[in-house]
Amino acid sequence: MPLVTAMGLGESKKKMILDRILEHKKAEVRHKQSRGYLVELKSKISDRGAPRGFIQALKATRPPDCPSLIAEVKKASPSLGLLRPEFKDCFEPVKIAEQYKEHGASALSVLTDKEFFQGELDYLQAIKDKVGLPCLNKEFMVDDVQFYEARAYGADAVLLIVAALERRQLIDFFALAQELSLDVLIETHHERELDTVLERLSVAKLIGINNRDLKTFSTDLGVTERLAKRIPAGKMIVSESGIHKRDDVKRIMDAGCQAMLIGESLIRADDTGRKIKELFGTDEVRSA
Repeated sequence: MPLVTAMGLGESKKKMILDRILEHKKAEVRHKQSRGYLVELKSKISDRGAPRGFIQALKATRPPDCPSLIAEVKKASPSLGLLRPEFKDCFEPVKIAEQYKEHGASALSVLTDKEFFQGELDYLQAIKDKVGLPCLNKEFMVDDVQFYEARAYGADAVLLIVAALERRQLIDFFALAQELSLDVLIETHHERELDTVLERLSVAKLIGINNRDLKTFSTDLGVTERLAKRIPAGKMIVSESGIHKRDDVKRIMDAGCQAMLIGESLIRADDTGRKIKELFGTDEVRSA
């Protein structure tokens, strides 16, 4: 059963979700902060090739009249629990990732948080090794060791959530990711967070706008439309969450987004390929 379910969840408890995730994550990484574990990760990193360019892939493989697709491999969420009933007995992350690749995804996002999203670092490693598309380690980053884990398990990019980090942490983590040759998706939710990124990390190339409120888990594409106007030219804008149909894609594209991160609407679709065609608008062309 999920730790948090949408049904019967009081508003005050909903607002605690992000705090609960961060609190648990900090406790989780404390058990990993040993010199031996870090040495093991560094050894694993040395056996891996250089990361593939995540940002470069988004630019190079963008489909016509559509943002590039970062397709997410996601088993569960705090608000919904398992995204498909059959995942209780059978979850095949590599197969899901292969379907995404087959139907035109430019890159992949892989949930690795175990407690709230039922993810695994092993999912990331298996997908990167067997599918080959550039991968984002979708995780709540709160400690240096997680960046070494991401690199060791095959990530090409990591996520930094401005709402989850102090300003100094944000800057230091960005620098560490660069040291490890990892691209960075910096996730913002409102104007203050975006201003922090533009002022303190002007070199950041990939800026995410999450349409989901991490406290209430509600979504609003108006967040992308509002924030994208403030982002200067030369940045790649990624709209995240709440993108379910072609009209949603048109909205974020009109707002100036060059990429979109989509998970739940793909995972829950009866036909993944058909859903991606719908989002890309290629089914419209065929029926015209």
